[in-house]
Amino acid sequence: MSRIPEAFIHDLLARTDIVELIGERIELKRAGKEYRGLSPFTNEKTPSFFVSPQKQMFFDFSSGKNGNAIGFLMAYDRLSFVEAVEELARRAGLEVPREGGAPARVLMDGPLDALAAAERFFRDRLRQTPVAIDYLKKRGVSGETAKRYGIGYAPDRWDALTEFLKDTRHAIEAGLLVPREGGGCYDRFRHRIMFPIRDTRGRVTGFGGRTLGNDPAKYLNTPETPLFHKGRTLYGLYEARQASTGPLAQLVVVEGYMDVVMLAQHGIHEAVATLGTATTRDHLQLIFKTANRVVFCFDGDRAGRAAAWRALEQTLPELHDGRECAFMFLPEGHDPDTLVQTIGAEAFRARMRAAQPLSQFLLGELVRQVDLGTLEGRARLLALARPHLDKLPAGSLRTLLLDELAHLARMDRTDVEQALRRSDPPARGNAPPAAAERGSAAARPVRRLMQLLLERPALAERAEHVELLAQANVPGTDVLVAAIDFFQAHPGATAAQLLAAWTDTARGRAIGRLLADPLPPLDDTALEAEFRDGLHRLCQRALKARVEALLAQARIRTLTEAETREIEAMTRQMRTRPPDT
Repeated sequence: MSRIPEAFIHDLLARTDIVELIGERIELKRAGKEYRGLSPFTNEKTPSFFVSPQKQMFFDFSSGKNGNAIGFLMAYDRLSFVEAVEELARRAGLEVPREGGAPARVLMDGPLDALAAAERFFRDRLRQTPVAIDYLKKRGVSGETAKRYGIGYAPDRWDALTEFLKDTRHAIEAGLLVPREGGGCYDRFRHRIMFPIRDTRGRVTGFGGRTLGNDPAKYLNTPETPLFHKGRTLYGLYEARQASTGPLAQLVVVEGYMDVVMLAQHGIHEAVATLGTATTRDHLQLIFKTANRVVFCFDGDRAGRAAAWRALEQTLPELHDGRECAFMFLPEGHDPDTLVQTIGAEAFRARMRAAQPLSQFLLGELVRQVDLGTLEGRARLLALARPHLDKLPAGSLRTLLLDELAHLARMDRTDVEQALRRSDPPARGNAPPAAAERGSAAARPVRRLMQLLLERPALAERAEHVELLAQANVPGTDVLVAAIDFFQAHPGATAAQLLAAWTDTARGRAIGRLLADPLPPLDDTALEAEFRDGLHRLCQRALKARVEALLAQARIRTLTEAETREIEAMTRQMRTRPPDT
């Protein structure tokens, strides 16, 4: 009978982060150097379950259980020893070898080794490439910082790494090389500054590369592999943990590799970055396992605020008591990299401390959309707030938000709670005919714009102020904005490709219905002019709604200087005509 080699089990446990494993199953909160939670094996009311990242062990003082990752899976998932080992191996991308059975084969040893070898290769080539060194010097990156983050350089050749890595199969599995149709392979990264991306145990699982040439893809990441998942990885998290002698009080989420690197060089080591993707729930769970406060850092323009809103929606379900979230908006023309070099670390930290709390950002964005000077506006505020309150876990923050809503709506707290409970929207099929007719009429311009866009996807390249459209309060604008975003991100894509990307979704079905109702023939000039004018009218409607909301606020309070400037800017913009095509 075959058995699992003991050496493999030791290696498997070394590759497993027990905090991540257990955190996927129960809620853990940092408590000093350990993590604490309620026992998953008893019905206790106070936490007595601890996980030690240093020891890679769990201790349950309520039930008396303790052990390593294998022991936890056996107790919690009720697996046998072999099943628990196989589950950990599956997570790590390993095939379990057997002594006395089939020859042992560890699938991911090769890819991990290939990634580690690639990091050494890129770092070595950086030292030999003056143009890459000069680029980093111009960006202000010191040699010590480059060494700390393992920054390297991918040569401007199709086969530099291919020749260096003898076993190309493992390098292909790791996303480093790309197979050719006729056989062989070539380097995925060429003429780029290379940033190794590490998991929470410090292993390189992927790379990000910044081009030094004219490549239209300014940044390029490793594709999704069994080891690398963008939606579950944060650049700089391992380095942030290593730089701290104790628990981190907070993490600041930025957008780029250079932002993380330059902040760390200025002593702000708690910065992490998403990898060219929006913040996910998995990102937030990683963040809150490390720190109890997160500061999102975004551009101060409309696109930045829209991105902040998407991050807010992902954060709400994770805001259990003791956790905080804030939003820091950057001055125009700056990203964290340039701002910290301009104002220094202390001033940057002061901005982090003054970041807008989630509750203030949430209520501020909702109030923008209503007129608090009318009964209808205050009623609409409650309706807009409800889905966000429903996402919040029960706790003090939710209670305080209800109190603030009651103040804004000029109602008693009890009345607000009752109003929120009975504000379920009527079923679409039971909507009054007049309301349905008005909604259909309001959505007609958006439907027409969608038809024009599907007919000529290249029109997306001319779309401006897209982030404004969502504020126009016209049904269907969210689909229109998503379609424009898709075509801008995929130049040359067709309506069929959009339909394929939205397969089995409500948006995809709506697109399918539009494609089944083709437009009458239009010449190119007329089609472009109609699309441009339609977008302009929607933007004007959004601007008008925002100005009216601010003017309503002015009747009940003094507007801030920023709000006054915003009214002036929007009023000027409302007087403009769309540019000629």
